[in-house]
Amino acid sequence: MQGRIVKQISNQYTVDVNNIKYVCNARGKFRNLGLSPVVGDIVEINPNNLIIENILPRKNKLDRPIVANVDSALIVTSVKKPDLSLTLLDKLLTIVIANNIEPIILLTKMDLLNKKELAELKPTLKYYEKLGIKVIPNSKIRKIKRILKNKLVVLTGQTGAGKSTFVNKLDKTLKLETNPISEALNRGVHTTRHTEIYKIGKLYLVDTPGFSAIDLKNISISQLQKTFGEFQQLHCAFKDCTHNNEKGCGIKDALSKGKIIPSRYINYIRFLKEINESSSKLYK
Repeated sequence: MQGRIVKQISNQYTVDVNNIKYVCNARGKFRNLGLSPVVGDIVEINPNNLIIENILPRKNKLDRPIVANVDSALIVTSVKKPDLSLTLLDKLLTIVIANNIEPIILLTKMDLLNKKELAELKPTLKYYEKLGIKVIPNSKIRKIKRILKNKLVVLTGQTGAGKSTFVNKLDKTLKLETNPISEALNRGVHTTRHTEIYKIGKLYLVDTPGFSAIDLKNISISQLQKTFGEFQQLHCAFKDCTHNNEKGCGIKDALSKGKIIPSRYINYIRFLKEINESSSKLYK
């Protein structure tokens, strides 16, 4: 029987086969192959002994959060309490785009901004939209459901950004646990403790444990550059340019002319350094 893994707790996997749930264990052969089933995998199970026999080929896989065969990623982005982190947002965008997943920025806590703060934020949001990335406030529930119809969607973002609260808005029967933000730390408390897929109307939503630190260990420099859409839109005469210290770099020239917002270039250089340091450690 073929189905999708919709939940994982420890070494037990809940597999949905035509809306019937089977709690299964994985065959030992996967360990020998260096392969582990993950939420989102399409698998073949034996319903008699409740064993996962095979994992079908994946179209993609994220490492953190761990989920496979994703169509879109909702990057839940708080604009206040916790404050907007463009570094975390850009890193998540890089990871999502590098894995051939459609990114969608979901804005939360917009109601906490005053008029001045909102006016200062708008140019940044418009910049991301010009890159072809959808930017949607979490209040637009109908629009979000329409965009995500029939898709497997991963929900990701910093702890305390409002992921579980948003899922509860999509489906009020779920009643996922939520906790307030820590005023002292300006961040949230983890409430989601495992990865699980929820069927909400005609979309499939993956709720994952929140996190505030991620790495780029599986992304190359060329992949990094491709995830920055403005680099593809602008011209640089040097084929192998890293857009860092090279003289005459077209990207640095565009930055000086205001065609690239400073935070994006600063984050690109930060990620470039991280990838270079990771590569250096790997080959030592």
